Amino acid sequence: MGLSRRPLWLAGLLLTTLLATLLALVPGVAAQGVDGPTSLTPPTVTGPPVFARRLTADPGTWDPADVELAYRWLRDGVPVDDATGSTYLLGLDDLRHRLSVEVTATSTDASGHSVTAVALSEPTSVVRRAPMLNRRLPAVRGEARYPRTLRATPGRWRTDPTIVRYRWQRDGEPIAGPRRAQHVITPEDVGHRLSVQVAVKAPGHAWASATSEPVGPVAHRVGVRRTVTYHVETRGRIVTSVGEFARLAQETYDDARGWRGAGVRFVRVARGGDFTLVLAAESTVPSFSSGCSSTYSCRVGRYVIINQDRWRLATPPWREARGSLRDYRHMVLNHETGHWLGLGHATCGGPGRPAPVMQQQSKGLGGCRFNPWPTASEQGRV
Repeated sequence: MGLSRRPLWLAGLLLTTLLATLLALVPGVAAQGVDGPTSLTPPTVTGPPVFARRLTADPGTWDPADVELAYRWLRDGVPVDDATGSTYLLGLDDLRHRLSVEVTATSTDASGHSVTAVALSEPTSVVRRAPMLNRRLPAVRGEARYPRTLRATPGRWRTDPTIVRYRWQRDGEPIAGPRRAQHVITPEDVGHRLSVQVAVKAPGHAWASATSEPVGPVAHRVGVRRTVTYHVETRGRIVTSVGEFARLAQETYDDARGWRGAGVRFVRVARGGDFTLVLAAESTVPSFSSGCSSTYSCRVGRYVIINQDRWRLATPPWREARGSLRDYRHMVLNHETGHWLGLGHATCGGPGRPAPVMQQQSKGLGGCRFNPWPTASEQGRV
């Protein structure tokens, strides 16, 4: 019987046998179902998908068990250059990507030829930035006293930060201003506690922050050298709030830029006291002395007299210079109280300089600039 008359099934069997024999002669190629390794459980990747952490490949199980294993790491399914070990250190290029591992198993078939099979793990979750871990809190250095300068140290971090930012806090609340390692203590800081929050970052790491222990309360420039008492009165028809007048006057007296900076503490009492602070209707000011004018404020003996009209409106020159009403009120209180403390009138110390608070700024500046606070030399004379 000729070959052309053989049954079709016999021809198919012969063709299959021939193909299997040819494949077995080619090294490194596994024939399906012909003595090749088989993946029984797939590879897995263990370890956190976090920058600078190490992933480890578990090859899974194979049949036969004594296969030779090779690894190749993939980033979003694309092979990573030179990443062929059983572990992989995550780097900057891996951020926001997924890693998987491809395991190639090689065994020897019955004919002594190498045959291989490949299995792929599931990808990791997206690789994220590492945390910046604080080892020692930031600290505030320097004396907490107006107007000294405080300096911040960033603390210690497990990874050295490449970006450091500072935010100063007053009683735990952020202070507006530049984010620097230095903070010049302001009058607003006096009596409060200061701390610094440090925010840091490094390549591959997320932002992190830590806050120092607070320092303070912040002290005045000098301690209390003298305590004076006063009470508040009114004269004439008052159309402004006496309560607000008293409150703002005490704020001026407590301010570190004012006479408190000379060591004088002012305490308000219900009656009596060392002097009387008077809010007077403008028409009543001359009744204290013929030397007083209904246009301005005045001081006579124990009376520190604030002209209501000036308190409400300041003076035309002050307004024309766009000075604030609050600063005018600081100035007039400091000026008239300075007279009670024993200081006379002063003159401008030079063009462009802040006017002494004891200068009659309502009448002229002599080339100086408006200034609501006593100068250092004035404070030194009290």
